[in-house]
Amino acid sequence: MTSSPAPPPVPSGAPGIRQPLRKLRARGRDEAHRTASPLELFFDLCFVVAVAQAGIELVHSVAEGHAGQGILDYAMVFFALWWAWMNFTWFASAYDNDDILYRVVTLVQIAGVLVLAAGVSRAFEEHDYLVVWLGYAIMRVAMSAQWLRAARAAEGPERTTALRYAGGVLACQVGWLGLLFLPEGARPWWFLVMALLEMCVPPFAERGHTTSWHPRHIAERYGLFTIIVLGETIAAATVAVKSGIDENDALGELLPIAAGGLLIIFAAWWIYFVVPIHGHLRSNRQAFLWGYGHYLVLASAAAIGAGLEVAVEETVGKAHISTLAASAAVTLPTALYLLTVWALHSRHFKQGITQQLVLPTTALLVICCTFLGHWAVFATGVVCALSVVAGETLAAMRPAARQSGPATRTG
Repeated sequence: MTSSPAPPPVPSGAPGIRQPLRKLRARGRDEAHRTASPLELFFDLCFVVAVAQAGIELVHSVAEGHAGQGILDYAMVFFALWWAWMNFTWFASAYDNDDILYRVVTLVQIAGVLVLAAGVSRAFEEHDYLVVWLGYAIMRVAMSAQWLRAARAAEGPERTTALRYAGGVLACQVGWLGLLFLPEGARPWWFLVMALLEMCVPPFAERGHTTSWHPRHIAERYGLFTIIVLGETIAAATVAVKSGIDENDALGELLPIAAGGLLIIFAAWWIYFVVPIHGHLRSNRQAFLWGYGHYLVLASAAAIGAGLEVAVEETVGKAHISTLAASAAVTLPTALYLLTVWALHSRHFKQGITQQLVLPTTALLVICCTFLGHWAVFATGVVCALSVVAGETLAAMRPAARQSGPATRTG
């Protein structure tokens, strides 16, 4: 696994002039001022296009009363997006040299995600994964090419690691062909097998050599993508509320959903960024568990936006589901987000059982809000906001927390 930043010093040539092609060598884990590059930010924004498409289709599935199938399709498509994004991110953190070839191959990966986005609708509506597979293949072949390029410049265990990555990526891509040819009933099980095999590639590849990913850079990259996903959630919910008001003149009915949704997203941002998680990423074991866990963090964050859209459609009479089901479309992903952020982030920085129970208790209360009818979303937002207040209050009450600053704050 690995991610991307500012280019390393120019090895040779005139001052201020970078060579257009350079060897793709590993970067240092102790580099100072390591930040995300403009190419990485562009990469993230293009990925969110596909995330938005998956969210739209999830809304349609849930609103039409096909929540189970919709969630399954969403989980499968989101895995492809998340895994391709994550692989690029960790690779770039260790090897980004920002030369022309690196940029071109990364742009090819971006093209792949746009192809995948174009196939999301057919994957949901017809269970036709050809276009999704093709887009994923473009991204994965490009990723394998990056690893082969890194292997060419490396020696010994580092070269072996790069070759294992390249081979594992290509082998798994062949395995994903099963989604095109297996019977429809067998595809979810095949997806589960292939997803597990994909996640086994990094631990296998790095058995003898650990890639030089940068903890602070990795934490920043995940944080930036989380911000972009939360931003997309706000945008989708805002459009849904606007449409509901324009088409149905339902301002009074939609105002609690809009207010509650805004509080949920604000709290989600606060809770995620209240701790400096890069200090926890000290080994591959910690980093792999943290990175893999973000599948649930990012998927649930995106699903909150879809749930808010469903709640709006149910309120104005466009969704063919009950108020309880529409409320659950918001509360369940919100509770999942709170629990996974607590498990991956907050629990490492909390002091005492009281602080440790803030987010799990909040998640339980959020689930209870499901049964409050049309006030469920608003109540969920209030509960999430109060959890932030409780966390900050408990942190301020501890002298140690005040002395050590953000590292011991809770969310």
